Amino acid sequence: MSDDAAREARVRELEDRQQIRDLVLRYREELDRRDLAAYAALFAADGTWEGRTGSARTPAGIQAMLEERLAPNPPAPGPTTTHLVTEPRITVTGDTATGFCLWSLIGRSAADTPEILLVGHYDDEYVREDGEWKFARRVAAVDIPQQ
Repeated sequence: MSDDAAREARVRELEDRQQIRDLVLRYREELDRRDLAAYAALFAADGTWEGRTGSARTPAGIQAMLEERLAPNPPAPGPTTTHLVTEPRITVTGDTATGFCLWSLIGRSAADTPEILLVGHYDDEYVREDGEWKFARRVAAVDIPQQ
């Protein structure tokens, strides 16, 4: 591989990793806003989601499942919640990738202070679909409290 080709490959991988990081952050933003149509659009055509609220396949299936089972997220000063997500560990292999990151769900307590409600991790598979990175599979595990 020539120096130019090697440099292009490194740049491509860095760009892929950044696009996947952006995908993970958009996921958190859309989830906390409860824009479930935008949230579901982050999944590949045959993408799957698995977690405490159930499991579903395809963006339409994921959106329908969450609309049925996910509680609203009222704005402040109500009992609003927000997710905190760590920097994902990402391994890119061509047009697919895998990832892992930690997450916490923070809520507003009755005393109007932050309260950690849940802590867990995501095991991810990503795919480049129509030139854009999407979730091929996301598994949301709850670690605290132990399930």
